[in-house]
Amino acid sequence: MRCRRSPWWMTLVIGVLVVLQSWLPAQAVTGRTRALLFEPNARLIPIEQQPFYGELVRDAGSWSDVVLGQVVGSSPRATLLNFYAVMAEVGDRADRLGRYSALVEARRDGVDRQEQIDDTNLLFALAVRALDASVFPQSVRGDMADEAAIQLKHVLDYVFTNSVEPISIPDSAGMKALNDQRTKPVDAWRIPGTAITLTSDVVGDPENNLYVFSADTVRQIHAMYEEIRDYPPIQQPFATPHFYRDFILTPGYLVPPNWYLRFPESWRSVFEIPVLDQTLFQVVCVIAVISIYLLVAGWLIGLLVDSYRDRPLGDSLPAKPGPWVQDGVAWRRFFFILPVLPLTRLAEYLIDDKVNFTGLPLVVVTYAFYVIWFVAAGLVVFLFFEALGRTGSEFLTRVRGSGSEWRLQRVSSFLMPLCRALGGLIAVAIFYRLLILLGLPASTVLAFSAVPGLAIGLGASKLLGNLFAGLSIQTDRPLRVGEFCRVGDSLGYITKIGLRSLELQTLESRVTIPNSIADEATIVNYSRRSHRPDRRPMQSLELRLDLDRAFSPYQLEEVLHQTRRSLEARQDLHHPLVTLERIADGAAQALVVVAMVELHGWPAYLRLRDHLLLQLEELIERAQLSEIALGIAYGTTPEQLQRVPALMQKAVEVDSELRFLACRLERIAAFSYDHVLEFSSLHSEHDAFEDSLHELNRRIIETLAAEGIEIPFPTQTLMLNPSDAAHP
Repeated sequence: MRCRRSPWWMTLVIGVLVVLQSWLPAQAVTGRTRALLFEPNARLIPIEQQPFYGELVRDAGSWSDVVLGQVVGSSPRATLLNFYAVMAEVGDRADRLGRYSALVEARRDGVDRQEQIDDTNLLFALAVRALDASVFPQSVRGDMADEAAIQLKHVLDYVFTNSVEPISIPDSAGMKALNDQRTKPVDAWRIPGTAITLTSDVVGDPENNLYVFSADTVRQIHAMYEEIRDYPPIQQPFATPHFYRDFILTPGYLVPPNWYLRFPESWRSVFEIPVLDQTLFQVVCVIAVISIYLLVAGWLIGLLVDSYRDRPLGDSLPAKPGPWVQDGVAWRRFFFILPVLPLTRLAEYLIDDKVNFTGLPLVVVTYAFYVIWFVAAGLVVFLFFEALGRTGSEFLTRVRGSGSEWRLQRVSSFLMPLCRALGGLIAVAIFYRLLILLGLPASTVLAFSAVPGLAIGLGASKLLGNLFAGLSIQTDRPLRVGEFCRVGDSLGYITKIGLRSLELQTLESRVTIPNSIADEATIVNYSRRSHRPDRRPMQSLELRLDLDRAFSPYQLEEVLHQTRRSLEARQDLHHPLVTLERIADGAAQALVVVAMVELHGWPAYLRLRDHLLLQLEELIERAQLSEIALGIAYGTTPEQLQRVPALMQKAVEVDSELRFLACRLERIAAFSYDHVLEFSSLHSEHDAFEDSLHELNRRIIETLAAEGIEIPFPTQTLMLNPSDAAHP
């Protein structure tokens, strides 16, 4: 018959398992000292002739009827005989119930087969308690202890059948007598010629006085079993030669499930083809379970990763979620990863309890699932607190009677770092728990936990400084999210205050400032806080415009008047202040405007600032044009000069939006009588003012012409030298 080649992936899996098996010292058998030492050609004493046989038969009879009591006893004899009798009963029941004929008989006789299986499992659990399984990692302790108990039963079959001398198992009195003969009394006894030791000294239980198989014995059970596994089957009343083989080569726990027993024998013979101490059926089932698990888990993780990506422009959802929908996004991320936890447990349960993977492959699969489960658990905890922080921020914001985004961002900047820190702390605790379950000693985990402290001491002092500075900023609150501040040399809006740094949105870019630097820098807060939750934060807006040096006192007064009147009419400015300030050189004035505005963000700030600058420039020009210099020719009579102010008042008052103030003869110039007309404008629009000024100038010209008053031409005196006059 031609042999079929194994697929490449099967060869790869087998190679990996073989390598991993070589790494586990408890599984290695090459190069070890033999744990069972018997003379091969010596006369063997059958178990029926051993001095403990009669008591073993009595114990076996008591365990075959009632599943009560405990296997461990107060002496090596009680524990050893109880364990051997119970395991013989369990092996016999498992062999009997694992046959198809037993299934048919139970159905025919109306026997509760499941109750028989449950009693068998209970007996087995009592026997496993006689092993100190603390040498196994907690993640695989139960499974490895089950296998060790069955292997120990096979080893005891060999020991009790191949002994060359009577085995005297001491009871309590016998242990006392042995300790009287010893130089240093110990609560332990070893089966002669073997490494099997029973002891009452259990690590972590100083009050224990019951004898169990020692931890060192449990560690060497696999090696002892490997020494005898290829020996011919042992024939004696309590032997169970196929117990371990049936246990590892069939699905289910001790007894195969009914659906498996219903397969024809020919099918089962194919299913049970050995593959690395497993069967072909088990390997195929495990590959199927892992494949389905990876597909579902990969799909869920893909959804989680996709939630962090920017969405394309054609997507119906916004590319970046707004602050009021971030809680929904956070909860979706939490529920994306949450099913990985039960899914991982389900896959492990199917592989361990249903498929019944055993040995090193089970250890590898269990370790992998434990790592995945605990990593997912840490991520679930972190995402849960993230979502809780988002929801809590929205709840607190709405409870305070505000529905604005800036208020939500402000609460989130305080609550979210705390939630994230708490979630990260619990995730670290889950990681340490994983290390313990994977078998790391508590001392090693404790030493590992000192690494973060060492890192903080050596290189993370700045991180701690930023952390405490962040707490100081959150407590003292010199600035808050949404406020317009100057931190050091940076001016902008505070968009985020975290545990390590704060973000400042300047006009050019987003600046990240470490909290320790921000805490030490000079902070100028231009925002004014309100105790009303429905009010947006207000910030101060200051504008400075230089005025012409030639501005007269009236024009300066008109600038102040027009600016105050115009700004007080605006609804987007609060508490506007207008004043004049002398520039440092003392020769010019500057118009200073300070007002409180309800803004958030540079676009709104710049729009308002630009609009105010244009408005102020128009008002300055209006004040400059509200004073008209009017020259009257020297040929004008005194009576005409007397009527000029009244004529100007009449010309101004024609327009209801203009208010006449004064018209005075300011000076007698070299070629004219210079008058100054002062008026004020009530126009709200600058274009309307310019139109009125245009009409006013025309009326002045017409009025003077009607009265026969002339405006002189510009006069210039030209001085000529005599030589220039002689030679034109």
